[in-house]
Amino acid sequence: MAFERVWKGLLAIALLSIVGVALVQAGIVSTPWGADEGHVRVFGDESDGDAAAEADDREPKAVVDVEVADTRRERYVGLSNHDSLESGNGMLFVHDDEDERTYVMRDMDFDIDIIFIDADREITTIHHARAPEAGEDGEDLRYSGQAKWVLEVPRGDANETDIAVGDEVEIDLESN
Repeated sequence: MAFERVWKGLLAIALLSIVGVALVQAGIVSTPWGADEGHVRVFGDESDGDAAAEADDREPKAVVDVEVADTRRERYVGLSNHDSLESGNGMLFVHDDEDERTYVMRDMDFDIDIIFIDADREITTIHHARAPEAGEDGEDLRYSGQAKWVLEVPRGDANETDIAVGDEVEIDLESN
């Protein structure tokens, strides 16, 4: 009798563990140890060969405090649940690998710059995206680029800080 209860208890724990792992893998539930926020620093394109030696001495063009979207659900919702975004703040979308990505302006209330960053942490594409107008479907406003990470900041921040294609990015993520 006691053995049967122990066996059923272990089976229940195993099933709950499998379901939990599946939910995390599907991006429905985030892990408690995943990064919640961080900082992204953008440096000018240093193609003279001495960039690695001078990396510690360089001043960034921009430092962005970011919320991290690293699950499928967080990437789907994105900034659509925000009313606005202050300059110097943004959202960093984290993907497992580099690929051609397309972002849309679903349920967005404000304009943003969408910055695509490849696996080598180099900016590949910058889009200046407008919010959908009344009655317009934000799904139709599509912006694509090659990226492992996608950074969204208030529209105009990329131009104001002189962020450009080819710039290098340093990503520092933190857990709460």
